[in-house]
Amino acid sequence: MVPNSISTFNVAGFLHTAGPGRQLVQLESQQAFFLQGDPADCVFYLHKGRVKISVLSTTGKEATIRLVTANNFFGEKAMATEPGLRVTSATAVTACTALRIARPEFLRVMRQEQAFASLFSNFLLDCSLRTQADLVDQLFNRAEKRLARLLLILAENSKPGEDDALIQPISQESLASMIGSTRPRVNAFMSRFRKLGFINYNGRIRVRKSLLSVFLRD
Repeated sequence: MVPNSISTFNVAGFLHTAGPGRQLVQLESQQAFFLQGDPADCVFYLHKGRVKISVLSTTGKEATIRLVTANNFFGEKAMATEPGLRVTSATAVTACTALRIARPEFLRVMRQEQAFASLFSNFLLDCSLRTQADLVDQLFNRAEKRLARLLLILAENSKPGEDDALIQPISQESLASMIGSTRPRVNAFMSRFRKLGFINYNGRIRVRKSLLSVFLRD
């Protein structure tokens, strides 16, 4: 009997180096990785920076539906059975470095490498659960609590055990778009959070995670 071969596929190496069907790209703030209506022909893996995923309505109103942080995929529409055209836009919020993986190469690795397929499947599951939580948040929570929840999500990338988290730069316009509110209301909520000791901000926002989570339970 021939023993099962042990895969030596290096997932981290694949996701952090260029190669056949893979290209490292660098974008400055406000540059677009792709626009709504572009062909969905590749998936991106973000190395550094932050990316805004947004959608534009037929009336020209833009809504931010997700913020991508380092070590996450985006542009996953390209992996649909019939990918077609992009239904969202992806724009760099800060200077970004990412790996662009062409759809044929992504499909090849998904079929041949179980470790990679498992990583991407877990990512898709996490996105699905987050989308459900966001929908419940929009339906049942007032705007102030939606903002508090969003700030905690943005603070998730801090080191384990840290009570304070300095989140990546983000404008009040983007925060308002993500919670379905307006900039003046977000400004008022942020001022209240600061007075209550939940956050500090002077250009960048520092979140007191323990205090803000107590506010969400009230």
